[in-house]
Amino acid sequence: MVSGKDRQKQLAREHYERQQAARTQRERAAKRTAAIGTTVGVLVVIGGIVAAATLLTGGDDDATTASPTDTAVPSASAPAGPKAYDPATGSCEYLADGQAAKDVGQPPAKVAAQPATMTIKTNLGVIEATLDGAKAPCTVGSFQFLAEKKYFNDTKCHRLTTEGIKVLQCGDPTASGSGGPGYRFTDENLDGASYKRGVLAMANSGAGTNGSQFFIVYGDETDTALQDAYTPFGTITKGLDLVDKVAKDGVEGGGGDGPPKTAVEIKDVTITGKS
Repeated sequence: MVSGKDRQKQLAREHYERQQAARTQRERAAKRTAAIGTTVGVLVVIGGIVAAATLLTGGDDDATTASPTDTAVPSASAPAGPKAYDPATGSCEYLADGQAAKDVGQPPAKVAAQPATMTIKTNLGVIEATLDGAKAPCTVGSFQFLAEKKYFNDTKCHRLTTEGIKVLQCGDPTASGSGGPGYRFTDENLDGASYKRGVLAMANSGAGTNGSQFFIVYGDETDTALQDAYTPFGTITKGLDLVDKVAKDGVEGGGGDGPPKTAVEIKDVTITGKS
């Protein structure tokens, strides 16, 4: 007959074994995740180069990550993705998608589809970019809306990669890699997409999952390391040297992927030449 103490030991051992099995499963899943983009409810940026489990899964130990390179065929009952820009009406579709990291509502469907200029004021200086509202109208329209709502104000760039791909990732008010605006929209400007130094592009967790997280490419070789799955919507025209200095200081705690050692805090974002 099993004593009470023996039963307690058995239960403890089984609990430990379950924990170990779950940890092993998470580690295996992390190795299969993409390197730049967003998980289901979390932003992930780049496919197949560097696995960053913490940033891809946010703070939920039971969360699963979705790779931008997933090839699973959606079921017949799967919800339709957001519609692309309609030039006849000049409108985009922004679909509700989970809980917002900072609730500012959804952008208006109507966008101008014109070039714009973005100014990002940071604790390290000013970064400026031209935005291609003609080729990425829904993306630029979303940025215009979020900037006006001060969504990006007082947020930190949560991720720096210095190996394989070289980008600085920002746009999550929680600085965890799992935050978004509570809506998603279509991919744009992917035909012949290039990710050379100075390119500004969206992070995602698969097709049609763009939200608020974006990345700045500071490395020359990143162009050949990324698949054309991340909407390029602008080009940095000033302040790329600030990103270079942050990259030179490296990742907090070492390694090639994680929060930058030198914090980049976005104080304010303004966009002119409305898109």
